[in-house]
Amino acid sequence: MNYLPIFIDIKQQPCLVVGGGDIALRKINLLLKASAAITCVSKECCNGIEKLVKDNKIIHIEKAFEATDISAQVLIVSATDDSDLNAQVSALAKTANIPVNVVDSPDLCSFIMPSIVDRSPIVIAISSAGKAPVLARLIRSKLESTIPHAYGKLAELAGNFRDQVKAKFNNIEDRRYFWEKTFSGIVAEKVFSGKVDEAKADLQAQLDGSTDSGVGEVYLVGGGPGDPDLLTFKALRLMQQADVILYDRLVSDGVMELVRRDAELIYVGKERDNHAVPQGDINQLLVDLAKQGRRVCRLKGGDPFIFGRGGEEIETLAENGIPFQVVPGITAASGCSTYSGIPLTHRDYSQSCRFVTGHLKDGSMNLPWNELAVEQQTIVFYMALLGARHLSEQLIAHGMRGDMPVALVEKGTTPEQQVYVTTLAGLPDLVENTIIHAPTLIIVGEVVKLREKLNWFDVDND
Repeated sequence: MNYLPIFIDIKQQPCLVVGGGDIALRKINLLLKASAAITCVSKECCNGIEKLVKDNKIIHIEKAFEATDISAQVLIVSATDDSDLNAQVSALAKTANIPVNVVDSPDLCSFIMPSIVDRSPIVIAISSAGKAPVLARLIRSKLESTIPHAYGKLAELAGNFRDQVKAKFNNIEDRRYFWEKTFSGIVAEKVFSGKVDEAKADLQAQLDGSTDSGVGEVYLVGGGPGDPDLLTFKALRLMQQADVILYDRLVSDGVMELVRRDAELIYVGKERDNHAVPQGDINQLLVDLAKQGRRVCRLKGGDPFIFGRGGEEIETLAENGIPFQVVPGITAASGCSTYSGIPLTHRDYSQSCRFVTGHLKDGSMNLPWNELAVEQQTIVFYMALLGARHLSEQLIAHGMRGDMPVALVEKGTTPEQQVYVTTLAGLPDLVENTIIHAPTLIIVGEVVKLREKLNWFDVDND
């Protein structure tokens, strides 16, 4: 190691920043996060520093730097564009054994500022020893996307219970096991979900021995329309910690690649008139697995609450007292239209949008056609490929123009995406004379005209 990574307590300690520009401001803001008592020395200062002075957050001395300015400081940062001045500040600080950082000059530093992931009191520092600060920032951005902000609250919770845990478990191994289970279990998930008070109560109950730890939890997770990059951070976290995954046929292979490697996988997919597992059995299976103490991820394509029958599943979970979380996903209408260059609304073409399922629970397509067959509206039909002729006939019969633009998006947002553009009158012939595979979304409306102009997703065969 070129540098020893350490964390310094500078709360209310005098710290000096030499320089008054934007770079100095960034360093001042970082020091303020650590509650330092900051004095800034410069002939001029930027608007941001002026505001901090006005708000009584720092002291600014409007003058050139002098050697006596370093006295009584516990830390010094030089952030000027004057290389001679920076070298002078560095030499004086080192002579006085005061830690000093000179921006963009590692050779003049006795310490360097790392890139930081701040989940206080959890703080992660990433350093390239001054060799590649941009690379350090890129690494930080990757960590930022995978570490929930609520980890700080979880650390605070653990700190509040640390003495109780130490008193209950004399053996350090027992304490380690307890905390590992807590940080990867329901208590942690309640913190991540904003239910901090419930998490405190559960943790206290565990320590008191008055809780039934035999019940697991169910996560209803929206897997999005297919592209794994569209998953939410929360969805990814729960997918990677679940003990068992119940997934359907609309979950793409790319999304399935991201689930926990050693999780048990149970396929519960449905096709029209061919349900691998009936819905009632799926509901009960979720309950049974959770009662075994397992963390269960019910992974669905799109969003669990948009034609995903997630409501039916959580009804059963609630009736059986099973803890659950619902994680929204990008629904197919949004994902597929975006990847096809078709905005769902547009001031010139559509002021409303309707999401409609192509078949009801009894298998029919008994829809409010009068409400659908109106101008200035986009209609997105889910699961309507087999009913395309009926859909076309009914909309035309209820007053919609036969030349209304229509787009069919097959396997949207995936590398296999295909987009077919036709008219409402031409829809039946297209479907009957072209091999189009489910899942396919049907978009009806004037906004389809914008595809040629706005399409950014490169598809070879439209």
